[in-house]
Amino acid sequence: MRKVAALAVLIAAARAVLARETAAPVAYVVMDAESGTILAEHEAHKRWPPASMAKMMTVLVAMERVRDGALSLDTPVRTSAWASRIGGSQVYLAEGETFPLGELLKAVMIESANDAAVAVAEHIAGSSAAFVQLMNPRAAALGLADTTYQSPHGLPPGKGQTADLTSAHDLAVLARELMRFSEVMRWAGTASAGFRNDTLVMANTNHLIRTYAGATGLKTGYYREAGFSVTATAIRNDLDLIAVVLGLPTKQESFTEAARLLNENFAAYRVVAAARRGAPVGQVPVAGGSEPSVKAVALSDLRVLLKRGADKDVVVEAHVPRQLQAPVKVRQPLGDVVVRRGEEELGRVAVVADHEVPATGWLSWLWNRGLTSATAR
Repeated sequence: MRKVAALAVLIAAARAVLARETAAPVAYVVMDAESGTILAEHEAHKRWPPASMAKMMTVLVAMERVRDGALSLDTPVRTSAWASRIGGSQVYLAEGETFPLGELLKAVMIESANDAAVAVAEHIAGSSAAFVQLMNPRAAALGLADTTYQSPHGLPPGKGQTADLTSAHDLAVLARELMRFSEVMRWAGTASAGFRNDTLVMANTNHLIRTYAGATGLKTGYYREAGFSVTATAIRNDLDLIAVVLGLPTKQESFTEAARLLNENFAAYRVVAAARRGAPVGQVPVAGGSEPSVKAVALSDLRVLLKRGADKDVVVEAHVPRQLQAPVKVRQPLGDVVVRRGEEELGRVAVVADHEVPATGWLSWLWNRGLTSATAR
């Protein structure tokens, strides 16, 4: 009997290991952060509780007010009794304590602090419920059709309450918007930081920051019914990716799956950075001018995402004049840069003169005379 019992235990353990090895996420999305292009997906629009990843919208709403000048990162935020008692992951705010808005948002992004999220929400809108009325319209404006917020923190709903719901797709779109804020990404990429004069050490809940090469952020989420989820961001060789993984049974599996998806798509795609805004793509000689040449500079970035294997015969062409006649105006159109694959045009950006070159000699006299005559008329 003992042998049979021992065998049963071994079989059960083996099954548990196998289940862990074959666990799959409820849903996932991999997105190119620059263009918003979806590179890989599974059940991308399946509605699922974001848990603490609901705080991504809380931070976005706050940071947009900072950007617009309604708040600053130094704005003092007072902790209410409700915020101090919210529970879960926290930085142990006491009722009446005041911290700068930036410190509380950092605590949200690193420690996933529920008390900090509620304090921020109450400062902005007066109450958590009123803040939710800001979150949902912002989600709608971003096109997050799968998303409905019930809280600024993402904690599991109490009796009679409704859970926050979103999708892998919507979280990727939200992450892309949040990545516009360098302060947020600095917090999200910080492995650990002090709080309350360094008396509390906050450890980033996103372990990929410490273990995955090129990881830049962004946010984790967990409660029992939602499982372990992560919105992960990473960059390699000009390719900036967002991977969202929802509903895995263990924390490590969520990180392992996000890393796998990032690895696969870094291997599957590459970026041709054909031009960068303000960077020269060529030098054009100028005849009859006070200077011998101008630089042709791109008006914006030209970045083309290509699947490896389909990137053969891709060429970058700069179309600029062989020579210009003075005078040349600053930002005078000079041509363009084009990325082609055979006859197919993959992208194009205009190029302009980087500075003015006045005419000299009789050309200058003629130019100035023409301007004088035009003014007189």
